[in-house]
Amino acid sequence: MTYAIIDPRQRSLLRSGILVLGSLLSALLMSGWPDDRASLKLAIPAFVAFIGFGDTFRCLRSRWNFYHGAVVLMLYMDVMALAIILFLFLYPYGQWIM
Repeated sequence: MTYAIIDPRQRSLLRSGILVLGSLLSALLMSGWPDDRASLKLAIPAFVAFIGFGDTFRCLRSRWNFYHGAVVLMLYMDVMALAIILFLFLYPYGQWIM
């Protein structure tokens, strides 16, 4: 018996949330926030967060109901987490911002 959270062929909101929020936490730890040092290793959490975003997107249904609304809210959360990760990844390389 395989669980939906383990099987990548099954849709799982829990797996996608763990992927996105776990990659956000790892990006915060890897960047050394709030001192934010440059590191190309931050591309790994960004890639994992994109995979989690795609997994959340797969959970959308065609009919509008409360489940669909909750998935849309989780997509917004994924976009915000991706924005934070990409900011932590790209900010140290932009000396022109200062």
